[in-house]
Amino acid sequence: MGKDKLVIEKPLYDRLPIAKPMVGVAGKTGLWRVEKPVVNNSKCTRCFLCEIYCPVNVIRVEPETGVEIDYDYCKGCGICADVCPVNAIEMKPE
Repeated sequence: MGKDKLVIEKPLYDRLPIAKPMVGVAGKTGLWRVEKPVVNNSKCTRCFLCEIYCPVNVIRVEPETGVEIDYDYCKGCGICADVCPVNAIEMKPE
């Protein structure tokens, strides 16, 4: 009996039921932050940890271009900078 191989097409997250940020009753909530994450994409290894740990799901990691952050909804919590193993994300004052 042959075994079927698992084939993962990229990007996988485009097919998963992931919540996406959108304007709610509070409006665009990125205005609340006092610091924002700034990414150095030349240091980024595309490990996806920032995207996985972002509590408001505003980070996308693209294999070709690197990290993209939706600043309209980013709260500036700094979790992405804390989990980055190569320190490619730095928190900077607004």
